[in-house]
Amino acid sequence: MNNLQSFFKEEQNRASQLHHLLDGKITLYIRPKSIHWQARITMPSGEYIRLSTGQYDLDEAKTQAVILYETIKTKIRMGTPLRVKTFGDVARLVLKDIRASKTLNKHKKIYRDYVFVIQKYLLPFFDKKKIAELTATDIAEFEQWRVSVMGKIPKASTEQNHSSAYNRIMNFARSMAYIPSDKPIPPMKVDGPKGQPRPAFTQQEVDYLLEYMKTWEEADDVFYPENRKLCRCYVEFLIYTGIRHGTEALPVRWKHLQWHYIKDKKYLKVWVSGKTGPRFLIAKHAFIESLVRLYKWQGLKYETLDDLMNARLDKKVFVTPDGYQPRDFRTLFVSLMKCSNLLKNEADLTRTLYSLRHTYATIALSEGLDIHTLARQMGTSITMLEKHYSKITPMLSAEKLAF
Repeated sequence: MNNLQSFFKEEQNRASQLHHLLDGKITLYIRPKSIHWQARITMPSGEYIRLSTGQYDLDEAKTQAVILYETIKTKIRMGTPLRVKTFGDVARLVLKDIRASKTLNKHKKIYRDYVFVIQKYLLPFFDKKKIAELTATDIAEFEQWRVSVMGKIPKASTEQNHSSAYNRIMNFARSMAYIPSDKPIPPMKVDGPKGQPRPAFTQQEVDYLLEYMKTWEEADDVFYPENRKLCRCYVEFLIYTGIRHGTEALPVRWKHLQWHYIKDKKYLKVWVSGKTGPRFLIAKHAFIESLVRLYKWQGLKYETLDDLMNARLDKKVFVTPDGYQPRDFRTLFVSLMKCSNLLKNEADLTRTLYSLRHTYATIALSEGLDIHTLARQMGTSITMLEKHYSKITPMLSAEKLAF
């Protein structure tokens, strides 16, 4: 019994010991549930590499640790990857990092795009390939495979998203020494056809749509008819604010609505958080009627909209009376467009929810709103507005230019 107690005490002492070699470049220690010495090797970059010496004896472990250290130095000098990893190994680490950023409330829309691209395209093709050995031929084969999967040549914007997700993985691999620092990373091409501008509505079409939705929402011979009522208010919100659908509009809560006073006049302002950060925007007066209709339909027990706004209610605005919020309104909006015969514009281009944002900008510019104010309202840059609307600005000012 004494011998057994002595053995366990000796093992406990071993597990609590740290042995430093080569001025701290190597640290030997025992991992829990292991009998072999582990070597923690400090890289010139400050990164740690942890390897097992495979040795129980301390002196033999020290010898093995020095051999491992010298092997790593040789690999660095020769530009050989320190660890052999597949593309899939690294891609999954990147996905884990993205999900961690979501937990820390640092999740951006572009990260959701990365997750989709990685899981839908990059992993199925590159998964088992060694990441340090990817070549331009591999990339060319991927691009051909992608066309067959998509059934079409991707637009330049799609290629840019794929390239960005791919570069994120490759740069992470390089930072972890999975790819030698001097080895070029084969790039993905971004030379696809440019996407067509999203078609807007004319003011006459907007007026027609607003009127049409009054009867469209009352249909009771459809699945989930309450979603139509909600969709009407949601579409009005997009029309009257120019907000981005989905990422900006869906999270809006009643507490985010406030009155903005200028002398004796008040204006409805809405706090939103988008890809350019949080901001306030001003809604058109017509949206106030939409909000009153919405909160009464939801059964919220407030006498007036002022009472509701003063209560700072921490509930989402765009929900059904039972608190349900659709994941998005895209499918329902397509149905609305088909029913109203507004799905296509005169150039046979298909309208989407984003067309409402495009319409807001087009009408605002036609009414003389300056581009600086419009940029702040819409949460975008002046450069972006000039890029998309510089061609139509002369047409909007035709009357002024003609005289």
